[in-house]
Amino acid sequence: MIETTFQQLVNIMEKLRGADGCPWDKEQTHESLKPYLLEEAYEVLETIDEKDFDGLKEELGDLLLQVIFHAQLAREKNHFTIIDVLETINQKLVRRHPHVFGQMEINTSEEQRIHWEHLKKQEGKSSVLDGVPKASPALLRARRVQQKASTVGFDWEETEQVWKKVTEETAELKEAIDSKNQENIEEEFGDLLFALVNLTRFIKVDPENALRLAVEKFTSRFKRIEKTMEACGKDLRDSTLEEMDAVWNRIKKN
Repeated sequence: MIETTFQQLVNIMEKLRGADGCPWDKEQTHESLKPYLLEEAYEVLETIDEKDFDGLKEELGDLLLQVIFHAQLAREKNHFTIIDVLETINQKLVRRHPHVFGQMEINTSEEQRIHWEHLKKQEGKSSVLDGVPKASPALLRARRVQQKASTVGFDWEETEQVWKKVTEETAELKEAIDSKNQENIEEEFGDLLFALVNLTRFIKVDPENALRLAVEKFTSRFKRIEKTMEACGKDLRDSTLEEMDAVWNRIKKN
């Protein structure tokens, strides 16, 4: 059943790109589809945050369509097919899980993470840090780079050591701000963010997710301020910061 349903999706995509297909679909390239791939991935994340499983089902389908679309484009240029994509990931998963499909013994997720990185190095990576896309969101990239460095022992041993580094970077940022050297301020701010991301690994927090949730919380509260002020017959532009802050604090308290 799954093979038939999957093949149906592949056939639909092929028809959309065919001579009598959709004009928009026929115009697309790997490059033109890049924004949609990112957009669909973020929409999947949103449904997960909202615990919207009907939405998740739909958005996963949209994300899968992007994979099928790129595979169809590659097939038309004789680069590879969707079967090649599937065979490649199947082989990679088996190769990188010798404790499941072979005789190696791995007992913890941390051991597997280190082994995974060692295997990737053996597969041709020139550096332990290779494999983290430069186009990744900065918080995500920082965390992944730190994780990879930790697999060869380049890491703090205790959370307190990371806290000390955060405090040190905070002081250096304050000095940079006092010096009014904008280039130095940006550099030190980046160092502080990097140290905070490092802290998230030790306290088991995903920095990208934490910041996204913080933005959502701010957005929700700010919209409630707008509604509250509107109910009082006031426009935010005509309100003082003290008035808005008072409403903010009431919302936060409730």
